[in-house]
Amino acid sequence: MASSKEYLDFILEQVSELDQISYRAMMGEYIIYYNGKIVGGIYDDRLLVKPVQAAIKYMPNAEYELPYDGAKEMLLVDNVDNKEYLMGLFKTMYEELPTPKPKKKK
Repeated sequence: MASSKEYLDFILEQVSELDQISYRAMMGEYIIYYNGKIVGGIYDDRLLVKPVQAAIKYMPNAEYELPYDGAKEMLLVDNVDNKEYLMGLFKTMYEELPTPKPKKKK
């Protein structure tokens, strides 16, 4: 099941006070970026984030879920209605997120 644009818009609105939030559509789902780093994504209308140590500490009771078959487990964010909570999560995770690899020139 693909994610809806409405759910993406809702999540983007929740974190709209953060600078440099962007997304990329990927096979019916959406990858979420914060300051150029991948925070997580929207898969089947669920917000899943990378399981970095900061996110695990921020959400100690979060469930691990698969975004799609064959993928690595990610953390399910179930408190998406709370803007401050969600923005705090993204800010807390940022330092631990891997820096994107530079794209190779053709």
